[in-house]
Amino acid sequence: MIIVVAALEFANQQDRDHAIELTREVQLATRQQEAGCRDYCFAPDPSVPTRIQVYELWDDSDTLAAHFTHPNYQAMVDLLGQANVVSSDNQAYLVERGEPVYGPNGERKTAFFT
Repeated sequence: MIIVVAALEFANQQDRDHAIELTREVQLATRQQEAGCRDYCFAPDPSVPTRIQVYELWDDSDTLAAHFTHPNYQAMVDLLGQANVVSSDNQAYLVERGEPVYGPNGERKTAFFT
């Protein structure tokens, strides 16, 4: 599993909000059309009015690499090009294991990955 985490910065909140609206359909299309995409979300940061937080979840390296050749990716690049992105910081993380944060009855766990 691969998690992509990014932060896109904009000059102002209006540009940030415009980017969210512009990319809404491409986000959904990526989730629905691309094999291996489990989640793909560009969301406004509730604490920083000029930032979008990006969260992507992909099955593996091959499906993430295929995303970069898919028309949805190019559409996202083109749309964000209209939204006055000032900067971006992007990282991909390889996840070898995962487990629920809470127990089966909602109880807090005291240890992880034991």
